[in-house]
Amino acid sequence: MNRIGTAGRFFDIFNFLFLSFLALITIYPFWDTLIVSVIPLNEYLNSTIHVFPTSLTFDAYIYLFSMKELWTSYGATLFITTVGTAINMILTVMAAYALSKPQLKGHRVIMFLIVFTMMFSGGIIPTYLIVKNLGLMNTLWALIIPSAINTYNLIIMRNFFGSLPEGLVDAARIDGSNDMGVLFKIVIPLSMPAISTITLFYAVSRWNEFFNAIFFISDKNLWPLQLFLRSMLFENESSYSGGGDNVFLLGPSIKMATVMAATIPVMLVYPFFQKYFVNGVMVGGVKE
Repeated sequence: MNRIGTAGRFFDIFNFLFLSFLALITIYPFWDTLIVSVIPLNEYLNSTIHVFPTSLTFDAYIYLFSMKELWTSYGATLFITTVGTAINMILTVMAAYALSKPQLKGHRVIMFLIVFTMMFSGGIIPTYLIVKNLGLMNTLWALIIPSAINTYNLIIMRNFFGSLPEGLVDAARIDGSNDMGVLFKIVIPLSMPAISTITLFYAVSRWNEFFNAIFFISDKNLWPLQLFLRSMLFENESSYSGGGDNVFLLGPSIKMATVMAATIPVMLVYPFFQKYFVNGVMVGGVKE
């Protein structure tokens, strides 16, 4: 018994040290980015490892927040995230509910065709031609409509709906509810963990919209935040006039400040939805 207790303590210590080290190497890049964004250029050049700053300057953030392009890209990203996520969830929930019903004629064929798109897609060129022929080029709808439903998220929602007790649905029908009534009064309230999880999946994907924006958006006034971030990271150096003849080189600092401006909103929202991840995803995989 004593041996088991000693081995257990050694395992706990090793597990604690290993996970602490893993957390450290995961958190440090974010910490380094934050520190570089608030230290002067000479301090950045004098050290390759930045743990604690000896002096602080917010010139990079002052310069960044004074840029009109930042707020324009924020507006585009907020529109894509809010409107796009709403469309994603409406279509995903309604399609998943319909496909979770075995009495739907041809539901197996429909699911096969949906899953087929996960393995074989049309490709970049056909997608580009479709978006162009629909007149969506250089519009934010080009980043929303082509990805209105994610197949993986649809499958998770369908499995979650299929795992709900059928007796509740039957009881609602006996009380006179139709399909829409059952969906909004019974199914959705019981599925909030899965819905919250899928909503966060969609929202993060929308917030990080980058690949499609490169192809479909050439107007800088419509650039989402990630394209603005890309443009800032590829700048060799930026300068900021702090008044008079003082000029501060902000190359590394402005880049890291832009990264923080694009990352912090998601980091602030994530903790409020984290509790839904395990519950929503695991329960969604209970029943095929």
